[in-house]
Amino acid sequence: MAYKLAIIHTHPIQYNSPFFRRLSEDGFFRVKVFYTWPQAVNGFYDQKFKRKINWDIPLLEGYDYELVKNISLKPSSQFFWGTINPGIVKKIKKWRPEGVLVYGWNHFSHLLAIKQLRSHVTIFFRGDSNLLNSSMLNLKQKLKEIILTKIYSYVDYALYVGTENRKYFLHYGMTPEQLIFVPHAIENERFCDLNGEYGKKAKAWRRQLGISPDSLVFLYAGKFEHRKNLEVLVRAFKRLSEQGKYLILVGNGVLEKKLKDLAGTSPNIIFVPFQNQSTMPVVYRLGDVFVLPSIVETWGLSVNEAMASGRAVLVSDRAGCAVDLVHEGRNGYRFNATDIEDLVRKMSLFSKDEAVRMGQESRKIIENWSYEAGIKNFKDFLKKQQV
Repeated sequence: MAYKLAIIHTHPIQYNSPFFRRLSEDGFFRVKVFYTWPQAVNGFYDQKFKRKINWDIPLLEGYDYELVKNISLKPSSQFFWGTINPGIVKKIKKWRPEGVLVYGWNHFSHLLAIKQLRSHVTIFFRGDSNLLNSSMLNLKQKLKEIILTKIYSYVDYALYVGTENRKYFLHYGMTPEQLIFVPHAIENERFCDLNGEYGKKAKAWRRQLGISPDSLVFLYAGKFEHRKNLEVLVRAFKRLSEQGKYLILVGNGVLEKKLKDLAGTSPNIIFVPFQNQSTMPVVYRLGDVFVLPSIVETWGLSVNEAMASGRAVLVSDRAGCAVDLVHEGRNGYRFNATDIEDLVRKMSLFSKDEAVRMGQESRKIIENWSYEAGIKNFKDFLKKQQV
């Protein structure tokens, strides 16, 4: 008999829908996803990108799901009262799962389901928070610690994504025996370039941008928001003395005008607007080194994507993924997010040849960070519980 697993998630996203599909394809599981923000299924306005987002890859195929009615006056995944789904607990009970996997506690219906279902089924939890920006001297942090310790006491097991996330769950009262390693992953194969098509398109695009083939290109792709620390990245790049290097910033957001003003008339800093998912494998190949300079970042799945695309990486020490994915000197470097001098030094270490070599190493490293690895660990854990 397959293990019946109900999953509670706000809305279909490019990182988790493929995981649900692969869980469903695995004969061990029988999966049903309950979406609590159904209004977002056909697209939603992203305040941080400052545009409507409608992902152009299939996110509802290959697994069973239900769109649960959401009566929130302001439907959203960005604040607690954005998901109010009166029928969700009843619907899940009717489906009769053995376990319920909840993504995120900071949504009303998700927390409600955890509290009301915990006496009926096994509660699994998934989140990627870390302690990298925590201050134990802060009164607000102390209150948060009390609340989170209580919330996680309702959870039977947590599916942790990496080293920093594991430390987080342990800090808030969970035991090592309650933690299952299900690594943060993306569709690695979607970013591979088996026939070289993505590479050809990227070379043509670089020519259009006026970038020569032997130039070293640093690339950022994502939201232009304060926590991404992009002003520091632009300032650091402008301080590089070497000629023939470029910085490409791909995306949109509240800081767009400020960043363009900061870049000024520099011909070596290029802005490219938001690109949808089907184009991203080409976008990553515009650069030789992918940079994630965030001052706050729970993980940074764009780093996974860049590595699957065969790119070297330069990642802030405030990104949850840094300690796991960045192997110093092998596939890239970590840098101090609050030290622009450190960022300039690390950017100076890259050459075109080194970036190519490191990109090849990135591809090897990321192979172990896959949906398959996570599903195997999850299955192995459940099998031991059933013995």
